[in-house]
Amino acid sequence: MTKCEQPVLFQSAIEAGFPSPADDVVEQELDLNAFLIKRPAATFFLRVRGDSMIKAGIHEGDILIVDRSLEPGDRKIVIASVNGELTVKRLSLKKQEVFLVAENDAFPAMRITPEQEMKIWGVVTTVIHPV
Repeated sequence: MTKCEQPVLFQSAIEAGFPSPADDVVEQELDLNAFLIKRPAATFFLRVRGDSMIKAGIHEGDILIVDRSLEPGDRKIVIASVNGELTVKRLSLKKQEVFLVAENDAFPAMRITPEQEMKIWGVVTTVIHPV
C-alpha cells in the first residue's frame, strides 16, 4: 500500500466464531480519524505505562484516545491528575465520595480527599493495542 492509498472498510462484518465467506464489496474508504475521533479539537492521545487497568483491557504500551468534551461520570474510565500526577483509572462516585479505581486486584482504590488536588482531563473513548 502506498502512502496515498486509504484503507478500506468492507460492507460485511467478520465472524468471530466459525468462518463464513466474506463479501468483496467495499463500503467506503476508512479514515481512522473520522471513525475514532468524534471531536478533534477536544481529543488527545496518551501511551499507557503500567498494568493497573489490565482487567479493563488496557495494557502497557497501549494508546488511549481521550475526549475532554465528555462528562466524566460514574464508572467511566478517565485520565485524572491527582496532585500533579497523571493516572488512568475508573471513576467511582459513591454518595459524597470520589474514588479512582484500578482494574487490577494488586492496586487499591484511591479515595480522593478534600486535601488532594484532582482534575479530570478527559474520558477514555478508545484503546489501541496490538494483538
